Amino acid sequence: MVQAWYMDESTADPRLPHRAQPDRPVGLEQLRTLGVLYWKMVSLCSPGCPGTHSRPGWPRTPEIRLPLPPKCWDYRSVPPRPLDADKYENDPELEKIRKTRNYSWMDIITICKDTLPNYEEKIKMFFEEHLHLDEEIRYILEGSGYFDVRDKEDKWIRISMEKGDMITLPAGIYHRFTLDEKNYVKAMRLFVGEPVWTPYNRPADHFDARVQYVRFLEGTA
Repeated sequence: MVQAWYMDESTADPRLPHRAQPDRPVGLEQLRTLGVLYWKMVSLCSPGCPGTHSRPGWPRTPEIRLPLPPKCWDYRSVPPRPLDADKYENDPELEKIRKTRNYSWMDIITICKDTLPNYEEKIKMFFEEHLHLDEEIRYILEGSGYFDVRDKEDKWIRISMEKGDMITLPAGIYHRFTLDEKNYVKAMRLFVGEPVWTPYNRPADHFDARVQYVRFLEGTA
């Protein structure tokens, strides 16, 4: 299940959990209203289920309207057979996701001091509040970290990401990323078409992607 929560106001080490007190957990439904797609591959099939569903189920979002077998699959989880982060190079379920979502481009990024050039500079850049003009998709293969996103009242929500988790952030959402105290993550980056990684630091409200995202939020109020 998703591990997400409202953050405290502390400016201490961003790699700490920063849970608000009292704790304010955030569920998948609330993330969905922000346009965030998060997949934790959890099957709810009962013993003996034949597993012969015709196609993967996906979270019910305004953008994705694929059918879900109600008795077998948690509608908050995909796909029917779990992704395998250890076999991502030949994982048929990952290929189904990429085909369905048109994620035609991919690469692997490892974020740690020993492998990432200009590590300190990049870490600071990732944690600056920003948006992109396209979706940001990450599939965690090793390690862990946090994505922070703004809610409708401009409060920070922290989403914990670990091995086997996939997340899609919509174009126009203000967000940031940080490692946790383990200081290591290896992730697949996916993109529709040729990748454009340009971050636009806040304020960036004049971009059409932001305008459309705000309209989306108004529609889910």
